[in-house]
Amino acid sequence: MNYVRTALLLAAMTGLFLAVGYMIGGQGGMVIALGLAIAMNAFAYWNSDKVVLRMYNAQEVDARTAPELYGLVQELARKANLPMPRVYLVQSDQPNAFATGRNPENAAVAATTGLLRRLSREEVAGVLAHELAHIKNRDTLTMTITATLAGAIGMLANFAFFFGGNRDNPLGAVGVLLAAIVAPIAAMLVQMGISRTREYEADRGGAEISGQPLWLASALEKIDRSARVIDNHRAEANPATAHLFIINPLHAHSYDSLFSTHPSTANRIRRLREMATEMRGAAAAVPVRRGPWG
Repeated sequence: MNYVRTALLLAAMTGLFLAVGYMIGGQGGMVIALGLAIAMNAFAYWNSDKVVLRMYNAQEVDARTAPELYGLVQELARKANLPMPRVYLVQSDQPNAFATGRNPENAAVAATTGLLRRLSREEVAGVLAHELAHIKNRDTLTMTITATLAGAIGMLANFAFFFGGNRDNPLGAVGVLLAAIVAPIAAMLVQMGISRTREYEADRGGAEISGQPLWLASALEKIDRSARVIDNHRAEANPATAHLFIINPLHAHSYDSLFSTHPSTANRIRRLREMATEMRGAAAAVPVRRGPWG
């Protein structure tokens, strides 16, 4: 269902771009804006992992420098049938984690020192499995496409303010003005809606990888509580990267907001608990195979 919703939101973003492109820039302006957005986001797609890891001063670790963390990622990657990602440690007391990289072959998982210090091994496993699910689902690619379309819409809005837009559209100057003001906000809402949908899907995927939805549910509860009172100074200085983390590092509220990149933590925990109940029910329904003497 979340995949369907993501596809519908991407279709809505594409439709919005085409409509706004014609209203504001005409066919020519639409092509120029899309070309510029693709160029900028292509650079980001190929280099964003290096930029983000450098931004958080993340230090790469291996089996020698962080045997428990590295071994846990290795075990979960094997369960998920993924190549072993690079593993990084971020010096921050706030428990949190994120994944980055353009594809599973060039992926990285980063955990904060606070995550390892404040959560149990099972809870850390739940978090890392969630991040591996993002990698497996290629969410970086999805968000890059979304950012490309949103960026193109933003550029078209700028064209309207500086060059007056396409007055030959059915609504004339009023249509240009409305599209210039409303379209970027609508694009941002759709972009955030896609981001929240991918978080729900990664929760489910991570729970399937670990086999224990309650590990992630417990971890989310602890991380959310800690993120409200413990600052992540680098995230506060770079709020555009907040959507990467498993929980909003910027002291987010607990309810779903139109302008939130993350779903409500309470909603996520509820879904994971429902999933755990379903898994227990499915296990109980499987008949026990008896041996030759049974």
